[in-house]
Amino acid sequence: MIDKLMECFTNPVKSRLLLEIHSSGEATAKRLAEIYTDIPQATLYRNLKKMTGDGILKIVSERQVRGTIERTYALASDFNADIQKIMERNPSAAYMQMFTQYMMGFARQFQQHCRNTEIDFQHEMSGFSLAPLYLTDEELKELISKLTEIFTGLLKNPPAPGRKLRNIGLIISPEEAKSHN
Repeated sequence: MIDKLMECFTNPVKSRLLLEIHSSGEATAKRLAEIYTDIPQATLYRNLKKMTGDGILKIVSERQVRGTIERTYALASDFNADIQKIMERNPSAAYMQMFTQYMMGFARQFQQHCRNTEIDFQHEMSGFSLAPLYLTDEELKELISKLTEIFTGLLKNPPAPGRKLRNIGLIISPEEAKSHN
């Protein structure tokens, strides 16, 4: 189950659908299509079917709408609890697997993008950076809180003219190990 869940997190379409269903509690395909107008309808339905078949989503209701059946989707389980259980069983291996899949998701996006031979990095505003910061645990908690507040507000932005989907990742590395030479 964790592999299927992690695949959803690293898949741009599935992660957006998962986030919306998680945020709203439940959603129909019609509602998701209204929110994510840039996702082709066939792609949306294919991903919902796959996520349901994989046990990530469940159908909580169905109703007849003009000759078709409208399904309402919800998360199939409490993913926070599922991830916590996995972390309790083998935290190091699970943590490394989650990190690797996170990085692979970004690498896949950059690989697809870099196939374009006429990339204009300044115009598209993509990139990456590393900022080594000396922080106390309290300073780090404050930084995370401020970033969470900013991201939470922006996650509610619907697709609109002029808006482009951008994936912004944040990695907080553990303290560097000190060499004992």
